[in-house]
Amino acid sequence: MDQMDNKQISAAFEQLAQLMELHGQNAFRAKALAAAAYKINKLPFPASSKSEDELSSFPGIGASTAKKIKLLEQTGSLPELEELRAATPDGILQMLQVKGLGPKKILIIWKELGLETLGEVYYACNENRLIDAKGFGLKTQEQIRQAIEFTFASAGWVRYASMEPEAHRAYDALKTQLGPDRLISFTGAFRRKNEVLKEVGILIEATQPEMDQLTAKANIQPPIQLIAADRTGFYQQLFLTSGSEDHLLQMAQLLKGPSTTLQDEIQGLDSEEAIYRHFGLKYIAPELREGLDEIDQARQHTLPILIEEKDLKGTLHNHSTYSDGVHTLEEMALYCRDQLGLEYLGISDHSRTAVYAGGLTIEEVHQQWEEIDRLNRQLAPFHIFKGIESDILSDGSLDYPDEILEGFDFVVASIHSNLKMDLDRATERLIRAIENPYTTMLGHPTGRLLLAREGYPIDHKKVIDACAANQVVIEINANPLRLDLDWRWHRYAVSKGVMLSVNPDAHRTSGLHDMHYGVLVARKGGVEAKDCLNTLTLKEITAYFSEKKQKTNLQQ
Repeated sequence: MDQMDNKQISAAFEQLAQLMELHGQNAFRAKALAAAAYKINKLPFPASSKSEDELSSFPGIGASTAKKIKLLEQTGSLPELEELRAATPDGILQMLQVKGLGPKKILIIWKELGLETLGEVYYACNENRLIDAKGFGLKTQEQIRQAIEFTFASAGWVRYASMEPEAHRAYDALKTQLGPDRLISFTGAFRRKNEVLKEVGILIEATQPEMDQLTAKANIQPPIQLIAADRTGFYQQLFLTSGSEDHLLQMAQLLKGPSTTLQDEIQGLDSEEAIYRHFGLKYIAPELREGLDEIDQARQHTLPILIEEKDLKGTLHNHSTYSDGVHTLEEMALYCRDQLGLEYLGISDHSRTAVYAGGLTIEEVHQQWEEIDRLNRQLAPFHIFKGIESDILSDGSLDYPDEILEGFDFVVASIHSNLKMDLDRATERLIRAIENPYTTMLGHPTGRLLLAREGYPIDHKKVIDACAANQVVIEINANPLRLDLDWRWHRYAVSKGVMLSVNPDAHRTSGLHDMHYGVLVARKGGVEAKDCLNTLTLKEITAYFSEKKQKTNLQQ
């Protein structure tokens, strides 16, 4: 076994002190262990080079600490530490590694807010849920959010949305350095708009000797990766670096002549359109180059006309200060109308069971309806639809009695609690909610938080089939931490006639812009404007909701 250095020994003592505090054990001992951790880290010699007696005679160490140090060196652990680790969820142990999250704050997050993973805490920061907790506030919440973002980034994978601002800054800086006549393009997973990625590829027309200079002048930092190409080979390199491995393998099966590689076959072709045309295919948008059925579609001229942001006419699934939102109902509506040019807003605050999110009591539902009626008179022709994000309870039923549910224009049914389910249990719970005649839309079907929390397992086909049978829309939750329904299931949903809806799940006006990310993954899923609920005009979606309610009333 390798010798532990002072830093490793100190870290073990520090964690023991933190876990003792977290679990409410002897506070005096916890402070003593924390002090010992500091002393060990500052020792002017390796602890392993001294005997137990020599260590115990050093100021601030003492016999008990020296004994623990030697036990750590011999076994690599401490029984007391292992016992506390075993009693602590993995997510809580990860929180202890985040700067700014000490045992006191973690205890509140864990025991009072019921959050057990970094992803859940990060999502709670984005939903503004930490500011009212004891010892927290807006500034602390923002510091924690930034610290967690740093932790995620250091793990090697990043969300597309996290990298997009820096990627475009780097692109613009490179474009300035290269000048207007040089070719430049994003490539790789970033160009395909993958929801998570390891690096951002930028292909530039440059010589290899220029690369270091460009990197320095444009301040290019990891995980941005520059790839050099000469002008004659630029589009060949763009094609070869953009497609997924599966896409390129399928393209290689179409080789026509004696060429042995794709690179040989496409030499001299002056655009990606020309490359696909050479193989008898329509141009395939980068988002679709994942090795699914895009090549067959390109051959048969059946590629989808991919949805664009400008196709969206309104936004559904949004929150206000009635539950856990930052901005008022009126502020959300005015932003949609005046800043985004939308025709309607669907407000869907949390239902009463979501106490942690300030879920609406029945009295508050009626108050909100009254305000919506008043605002609709003031803001016409802009319209606010009365919605709710109803918790799907453990047995699959919806929050609120039927007489309340029937008063909403639409109901988003979502799971927020009791997430630890096996595939059969989760699928059954969702399907029961889907079969409820008041359910208009299924919210974030798996409950996942990208790079932070795996969603509960579901039988996607059964869930989608149930939505088809009950004419229930499935949301593409556009929050970049969710992007759920996953794009890999969009094609199946569309093939079954299920409508999708790009929903920002916005808890503040800035969150409405997350529809951008929802559109990107919808494009990856091959979604067209006609497949998306909120591309309907105000007149069309009003009729849609009205027809749904009439059918529901007939079933009662």
